[in-house]
Amino acid sequence: MELSLLKCTTDQLDVLVEISRSTFRDTFEHLNDPKDFHSYLETAFDKTKIENELKNSELSYYLVYNEGKTVAYFKVNRAASQTDIADTDSLELERFYVRREYQGLKIGNWIMAQIIYFAQKTGTEYLWLGVWEENQPAIRFYQKLGFIKFRKHAFYIGKDKQTDWLMRLDIPKL
Repeated sequence: MELSLLKCTTDQLDVLVEISRSTFRDTFEHLNDPKDFHSYLETAFDKTKIENELKNSELSYYLVYNEGKTVAYFKVNRAASQTDIADTDSLELERFYVRREYQGLKIGNWIMAQIIYFAQKTGTEYLWLGVWEENQPAIRFYQKLGFIKFRKHAFYIGKDKQTDWLMRLDIPKL
């Protein structure tokens, strides 16, 4: 497996919107009310919204490729673009998804190593993320990497109020 990543620009907008919607749908659609889920999907992954986010210098999307195929993507937020903490010493990992057919191949571990290395190079003190409390496979994955739960916050899928765990990983110095 030959993995590579590419920081997204508006040139990759269509690919980014497609992988964002399909991975979120594959992961959560069966666990949510169809009306609430559809409402969230249309709002959160709206093409114009994502295009505007790509123009924001405080956040970045990355696509992960294997042999020319887009297998995963992630989004990181800095400073004021963070959804909750807004700490200039931290980096938020807001979205982190691997296509279903590529799960179990250690792609998530490879991506996380890239993110941690970037955080180290930029002097980031800690990485944090929100994960749905019902998403136990993801929670176990993050815990194995050393993330610890430090808070909770509300997350809405349509009108359905859910609870996310906020998890943190202190970044070792280079």
